[in-house]
Amino acid sequence: MPKKEVPVNHLQEYLPPGTGDAVLNYLHQYKVHLTIAKERKSILGDYRHRTHHSNHRISVNGTLNHFSFLITLLHELAHLLTFEEYGNRVQAHGKEWKLIFGKLLHQFVQTKIFPADIEEELLQSLKNPAASSCAEDSLLRVLRKYDTGKNNHVLVEEILPNNLFRIKDGRVFIKGEKLRKRFKCKEVQTGKMYLFSPVYEVESVSQKS
Repeated sequence: MPKKEVPVNHLQEYLPPGTGDAVLNYLHQYKVHLTIAKERKSILGDYRHRTHHSNHRISVNGTLNHFSFLITLLHELAHLLTFEEYGNRVQAHGKEWKLIFGKLLHQFVQTKIFPADIEEELLQSLKNPAASSCAEDSLLRVLRKYDTGKNNHVLVEEILPNNLFRIKDGRVFIKGEKLRKRFKCKEVQTGKMYLFSPVYEVESVSQKS
């Protein structure tokens, strides 16, 4: 998986203005090996705890917008802080992690570096931080407004029923009915059924006349 270590003086390029010093304090204090990864389909970030042979390791997708990048990095830092306090004795996204992640989010929210719409969603998420850094649908929708270079992508929920869409690996699906929180969609080539999150990014496929 292509990654590159981030020079300290270049990290600010990925973060919202005014957050670099606070982030670097954490990275330096815990001797974090931070890498920037190319876009990954299933995860936004990753954490590996320190061992006798290596330091804490965090990777974050470099294609995220500045606000998504910061929130994802804080998610992974929360894993680090949870490990420092509890080791492997607690669940990955248990109450201990949620409390620590919430404190990290609050630290940055109170500095007023987020736009009002993102701040409002983060304040809501502080009540019970989600397992995925941007997993709450409403937060993801707001963060998506600050993306660039994705004009040809839409959300599954924006595709009309019985219309086609393509995912990143090239497979094409027909959008079906909504079952509770996800949409039931059929892969065109195989006829297999899959469930998609309403906020999963896809590419609309023109319908043949």
